[in-house]
Amino acid sequence: MSKFPPTFQPEQVLIAPSILSADFAQLGQELQRLEAAGADWVHVDVMDGMFVPNLTLGPPIIQALRPHSSLPFDVHLMIEQPDRYLADFRDAGADVITVHAEACPHLHRTLSEIRRLGCKAGVSLNPSTPVQVLENVLDQLDLVLVMSVNPGFGGQSFIPHSLHKLAQVKALIGDRPIHLEVDGGVTPQNAEAVRAAGANVLVAGSAVFKSADLSAAITALRR
Repeated sequence: MSKFPPTFQPEQVLIAPSILSADFAQLGQELQRLEAAGADWVHVDVMDGMFVPNLTLGPPIIQALRPHSSLPFDVHLMIEQPDRYLADFRDAGADVITVHAEACPHLHRTLSEIRRLGCKAGVSLNPSTPVQVLENVLDQLDLVLVMSVNPGFGGQSFIPHSLHKLAQVKALIGDRPIHLEVDGGVTPQNAEAVRAAGANVLVAGSAVFKSADLSAAITALRR
C-alpha cells in the first residue's frame, strides 16, 4: 500500500514523474528507481484512444505495479465516461483519481463518488478549458491538474499561457487545501516559473526518464 501524505502543505514541492515516459518493458523496476531517486508521487496516465488519440494502460497493469512501490499513485484518467471505471481504479491501487472536466457531464457527482471510494479527487483542465468550470466543485476537490500541453502524448513543449492559467486557478483555490498540479513540458528550465505561478505538484516524464541520473533530474525540478 502507498503512503499518501496525511497533511496538506502547499509550500512543499512534490515531484510526480509520469510513467508514460518510462521503459514499459521494465515498469516494476522503473517504479523502484523512482522511489530510490526521491520522487514523491507516481503519475499514471490512462488513455482510451477516444478522449485522447492514444492508448496506454488500465486497472490490471496498475494493480500489477502496486506492490512495486509505496509511493502514492496519482492516476490521471484521460478517458470518456470515467464513472464506469472509478471503483476499478480504486481497487487497482489508485490514491488520487483525476478526471477531466470535459469528460464529465455530472462533475460534482463524479468527484463525490471518487471521495466515497476513499480516494483523493482531482479535476484536470485541457489548455482551452476555462478555469470557471471549477467554481461550483471546489469543495469536492483535493487536486486541480492544469494541462500545459494538449493531452495524449509525452514529450510535447510547454504552452506558455499555462502560467497565467495556473495563477488563475491558484487565485480561485485561495486557502483551500487543494493541490495545484501541472502536467506537460515541465523541465528544470521552467519549473521555477511554474512554481511561482502557484503549482505545488510537478508532473514530468521526459525530463526525468530521459536523464541519465533520475535523482539529479528530480532534484533539479524540485529546486
